[in-house]
Amino acid sequence: MSFFPKISFQCEVEEYLTKVFRNNELITALGTQEAENKYQSLLSRLSHPPSFTTVRVNTHLASVKHVKKLLFEEIQKQFKGLCVPVLEHPKLQDILLIPVIGPRRDLKKHPSEVIVGAQCGYAVLRGAHVYVPGIISTSRFVKAGDLVSVYSDIEGKCKRGAKEFEGVKVFLGNGISELSRSEIFSSSGPLKGLGVRMIEPVYLSPSFDDVLPSNLFLQNLPSVVVSHILNPQPGEKILDMCAAPGGKATHLATLMHDQGEVIAMDRIANKVKKIKLNAELLQLNCIKAFCYDGTKALSVEKREDEQEGPPFLPESFDRILLDAPCSGMGQRPNMAYSSTLKEVTSYQPLQRKLFTVAVKLLKPGGVLVYSTCTITLSENEEQVAWALKRFPCLQLHPQEPHIGGEGMKGAGLSLDQLKLLQRFDPAAVTLQGMDINSLQDFREDDLISLANKDCIGFFIAKFIKSKSK
Repeated sequence: MSFFPKISFQCEVEEYLTKVFRNNELITALGTQEAENKYQSLLSRLSHPPSFTTVRVNTHLASVKHVKKLLFEEIQKQFKGLCVPVLEHPKLQDILLIPVIGPRRDLKKHPSEVIVGAQCGYAVLRGAHVYVPGIISTSRFVKAGDLVSVYSDIEGKCKRGAKEFEGVKVFLGNGISELSRSEIFSSSGPLKGLGVRMIEPVYLSPSFDDVLPSNLFLQNLPSVVVSHILNPQPGEKILDMCAAPGGKATHLATLMHDQGEVIAMDRIANKVKKIKLNAELLQLNCIKAFCYDGTKALSVEKREDEQEGPPFLPESFDRILLDAPCSGMGQRPNMAYSSTLKEVTSYQPLQRKLFTVAVKLLKPGGVLVYSTCTITLSENEEQVAWALKRFPCLQLHPQEPHIGGEGMKGAGLSLDQLKLLQRFDPAAVTLQGMDINSLQDFREDDLISLANKDCIGFFIAKFIKSKSK
């Protein structure tokens, strides 16, 4: 049963998605009712967090076993002795999985309220505390040390500094205010730092604030799968075209044992700084980050031999990851998606520009992995159909590991082609909560299976570029 309302969209986006998930191919394969049930299940799942927190171990610095022990001790400390397991994944041997306890339906709500923005609220549902920049409003007399109930303003209608809010708000749990109302909304400028320390969140997930920062990277399970599928080898030259904030780039460097070259690009300077900081924190030296627009990364003129950065000559890279900018509809939790239809449909042409450059930059015999964190056909299966038609040199290739489901019908791809794709579909698992008692009843294999399915919406395609004849 849903704890939160289904994700809401602007009307035109809702109409667009309804057509996508009731397309003729899908209806023919599943029947109208089954297709509709899957779509409604997806909408419910998207508004809830995944059932597991996934962290990638930086195996460049420490073993998984060592970090698992440290993490188990940290979680016991945070959860005051509550015994929540830390699981190793049999196919992704550099990640650890922590079951999320919740939703907890018996929490008492307090008279003093703190209202936070939607993005802050989603972070709280995945284990974060509340930081001051995320706070929009508080009750009139909130003081440091007060017990407060925290709510998310999912529609963005609460005015900053309001003393009460009667609009649509979603209960996130209870915490202790670290500051008074007057300190939070100080006229001397916005404060930073911790605003509310969550002590009774609706979903109990560990906080990773300053927890083993050089040994762990918080990353969704499908995002880890992507790097394994690209399978970079020591000594190779790899391109991560849209790399910020650096999770996949640092993973690629780790898989290569920090031997070779990972070129990480992003067109926003602050995000490139984040890539560099993450590489430094994880002590990886083979990553070179550049602020550059990936659509312009192909050089039309001869380069100077000593030039390190973009643009690059054709056929410069052994493997390329295009984790493309996308509409992001697979992210969880998300209760109110605010983008317009114009914004949603703007990604397909941009993805095709990036893809075209990627194909030209890839060496013959090289590997190109395309991925998104969204659920639409236009950004996923339709892009694969377009790529296979547009670039005869590309062939779809099996993915290893293959943990998600096959591709979705509706883009005219054959059943064999769909089986080569990987779509992580939150609707593939029944919505269920997990309390500490039911957790003990699960076998480890069942928990791993649940973690594989109950994650964010994500899509992966792997191509090989045929060698020149």
